[in-house]
Amino acid sequence: MPLSHDHIRTTVETYLARHPHEREQLGVLLDALKRPTDIASRTTFTGHVTCGAIVLDPLGRVLHVLHLASGKVLAPGGHAEPSDESLAGTALRELHEETGIPPQAVTPWPGYETMPFDIDIHDIDTNPGKGEPDHRHFDLRFLFRLHATNEVEVRLQEEEVGGIEWRPVDRAASPSLREKLRKLPLQVEPETANASALIYNDRGEYLLHLRDYFPGEIWEPGMWSLLGGGREPQDATLEHTVRRELDEEAGLSIAGLTPFGTEYASDDAGRTVPIAIYVGRWNGDPRDLHLTEGVMLAWFAPDDLDRLRIAPTTRDLVRRHAAGLPTSTAPQSGLAPQEERRASPHSAVLNVIGVHLYLERPDGTVLLGLRHPDSAFAPSTWHVLAGHCEQESAVACLIREAQEEAGLHIERQDVELVHVVHHIDKAGDQPRMGLFFRARAWSGEPELREPDKCTQWRFWDPATLPDNLAPYTRVAIGKIQNGELYSETGWPA
Repeated sequence: MPLSHDHIRTTVETYLARHPHEREQLGVLLDALKRPTDIASRTTFTGHVTCGAIVLDPLGRVLHVLHLASGKVLAPGGHAEPSDESLAGTALRELHEETGIPPQAVTPWPGYETMPFDIDIHDIDTNPGKGEPDHRHFDLRFLFRLHATNEVEVRLQEEEVGGIEWRPVDRAASPSLREKLRKLPLQVEPETANASALIYNDRGEYLLHLRDYFPGEIWEPGMWSLLGGGREPQDATLEHTVRRELDEEAGLSIAGLTPFGTEYASDDAGRTVPIAIYVGRWNGDPRDLHLTEGVMLAWFAPDDLDRLRIAPTTRDLVRRHAAGLPTSTAPQSGLAPQEERRASPHSAVLNVIGVHLYLERPDGTVLLGLRHPDSAFAPSTWHVLAGHCEQESAVACLIREAQEEAGLHIERQDVELVHVVHHIDKAGDQPRMGLFFRARAWSGEPELREPDKCTQWRFWDPATLPDNLAPYTRVAIGKIQNGELYSETGWPA
């Protein structure tokens, strides 16, 4: 699926956490991330993302290519494609296409498993031959190490690359790269690349995995941990590693995993092991998963972790992430197990805020999407375009979700609130407040931008809505047609 705003924004913020002094010089990139335009598309000429691969060989030399179109010697890299799953994956694909070096021949540099080594903003001249005006590139550069034992056959992309050159660090083409590379300890012992998934739900709980108790056979036996594991030769990136591990260990697939940082743990031999952490949100029941390793999976609130046998680094990681969650997913302490959790009708309970797009054509038909069969919520069911509010206003969330899910561009002044539905699925579940907004005007036609979530977009006549329509959505559409602003569903009479 196309790279999302969330993935790009999280990656940039992870980089700035290490290089806070660069926030001002990257202001134009941060401003672009606030707009609803597709910053990953090469046709967004207000500025778009490119990705470069900075590859160091065992002698400490930096890989460069002669770029025929510009006549410049640069690091391998280029534009994102809709099939790219991550920014680092874009850099690796471009490396392979331009030089023939496969992703498996390199490893992320320790400490940079989930973040760029450098970000550079530069202007691109008008290209009449391609019909491209002058524009900016936001170049995210990822650092890799060429395996010392690999003999790589170079195969140049002849239409774009005129040759390659391995340069000493002091002759790296980019000044910002030279500065950072000079500070890099080039003599680094090979390390095992590991990746884990920090999975949380809308209640602010975290999914933990109870390992088998086989001392001497597995790492951290009998302890609660994150799902994940070591990189395999077929994994092009560490995001591929964590996705493969989730599938192999639990049959779990989560869209929108984003890098959170790199943690360090000690193995049985006392060596420090770097672990790339990716964050994802999932609201399913772990009892429905097919667990192939370990004893069980369960949800826990951060304040309940002191009762568990868990590594201090894992406990601190969960609490650090929880501290940054928006209020709508803030964790509650002392929660009972899921099947026993019932709030008093008079106590304060967090309500999840969801935004919904009511998109009506002049002929009166309304846009609906068919949710993926593997969706945690309402699988194989029609529903309006929707999403949960993050650290943003409801209207900003609507504009972002419309762009990310369907490629629709909506301006703030064209949005109006037309209905609010307060609903629960069944008694005792977390209540939800659904805000339905009408877009009086928009540009673009609905596209399948997130096929893992939605398999089809279609405009329906409100008088002949599909039978497999989310119940509260059917209620809301009927109320909107009648001009009613508020409804409730699922609550006891």
